[in-house]
Amino acid sequence: MTIVPTAKAALFMMTRFPRPGLTKTRLIPVLGPEGAALLQRQMTEHLLARFQNYCCAYSLILEVHFTEGTRTQMLDWLGNDISYQQQCQGDLGQRLSYAFEQGFAAELQRILIVGSDCPGIQNTHITHALIQLGTHDVVLGPANDGGYYLIGLKAPQPELFAAISWGQSCVLQQTLAIATDNGLTVALLSPLSDIDRPEDLPLWEAHLEDFTSSPQI
Repeated sequence: MTIVPTAKAALFMMTRFPRPGLTKTRLIPVLGPEGAALLQRQMTEHLLARFQNYCCAYSLILEVHFTEGTRTQMLDWLGNDISYQQQCQGDLGQRLSYAFEQGFAAELQRILIVGSDCPGIQNTHITHALIQLGTHDVVLGPANDGGYYLIGLKAPQPELFAAISWGQSCVLQQTLAIATDNGLTVALLSPLSDIDRPEDLPLWEAHLEDFTSSPQI
């Protein structure tokens, strides 16, 4: 598959600065504060390494949207070859809506947002999502826990992020219902798993071998 080159497109990755005790808190009982923060660090680096080469090859804008840290801390961690944007205050819906709002205000035409805790996201998922935005209003990557690991839009849709039970297993279904109520067309990608709970850790272990391999474009 090839990406349609006519639209100014971007990939935003949302992450947290890996501060012990403030990230991956549901894994702290198993990994401890330092271990949970290390996992957050590794997963972010894992996906960023994959996306950097891909975005460079296809002229996609790549931005890291961060919280729980300063821009200086992010630069020290991930380097100065990346664009950084600080997330706004509020729940996940407010932060997603703000990121899209800022991106479209900068005249982007297609925006994908992913988290940093779904190591199974491949470049093919990004390609497919961008293509689907050519004929759909919304693209969603369903997560196996009932949420979504990716959302793509080609215009602001703030209603998609209101009245959602964030962190619950009904997030995807609530989002689909809102899209239907607003007459938005939706394309779904293949489902993947996030690494959120202790029972998810074997999935991360399965990706460790790929962690240091060259990203596929």
